[in-house]
Amino acid sequence: MSEPATVLRLRAAGCVFAEEEAALLVAQAGGDAELEAMVLRRIEGIPLEYILGWAGFAGIRVGLDAAVFVPRRRTEFLASLALAFARTARGAEPTVLDLCCGSGAIALVVETGIPGARVFAADIDPAAVRTAGRNLARRDRVFEGDLFAPLPTDLHGSFDVIVANTPYVPTEALALMPPEARLHEARVALDGGDDGLDVQRRVAASAADWLAPDGRLLVEVNEAQAPAVIRIFRAAGLEAHAESSDEYEVTVVIGQRPANV
Repeated sequence: MSEPATVLRLRAAGCVFAEEEAALLVAQAGGDAELEAMVLRRIEGIPLEYILGWAGFAGIRVGLDAAVFVPRRRTEFLASLALAFARTARGAEPTVLDLCCGSGAIALVVETGIPGARVFAADIDPAAVRTAGRNLARRDRVFEGDLFAPLPTDLHGSFDVIVANTPYVPTEALALMPPEARLHEARVALDGGDDGLDVQRRVAASAADWLAPDGRLLVEVNEAQAPAVIRIFRAAGLEAHAESSDEYEVTVVIGQRPANV
């Protein structure tokens, strides 16, 4: 099957980026039979990234298994801030935690950008932990469990940057999400509770115990949630402000542990 024919079939199925998707599928397929199987899965509504087995993120190819949260382009802004703060923390050897790591995409950006960084990751979803373990350089630094619970206690007070791309979609809004996310990604990676901020409250409540002095906690939110998250961070003893990106159409709230605490 030719690439133009693939484009036509994907377009007829409602794929908005049919040309780009067709090029990726044709390049990945080992022959016509495999391409046909891939196209049929895409027409059925399977996310492209699960069919390919990877997602592009910040110029990096991130391995991806079915049901694991697909890293969004908007989250590249969160990753870029995490990388920038890590670079200014302790020179070539900052200590960074990717919490609610999913595929480990943000951790991988930090690893790639700062080869000497000590990068850890954690997620409650076993499938995500398996995927992140394959993507990152040190499988022994990827932990399965609820937020900070599985981390070794000797990491208390050591993280220069904690980046947490927590779920922040309000429960009642899940039904409005695109079917590719709503039907195929793990609910635990999407559902943020009544106001979307349940997990962020829990992260903020414990973050100061794990941050180094002057260490930063970064979370992604929508713009309307930012004032509430800033209040949550400040109530947890962190200095806090928000930074927004017009390019990525996203907001990140940044909390910092005071140096004297």
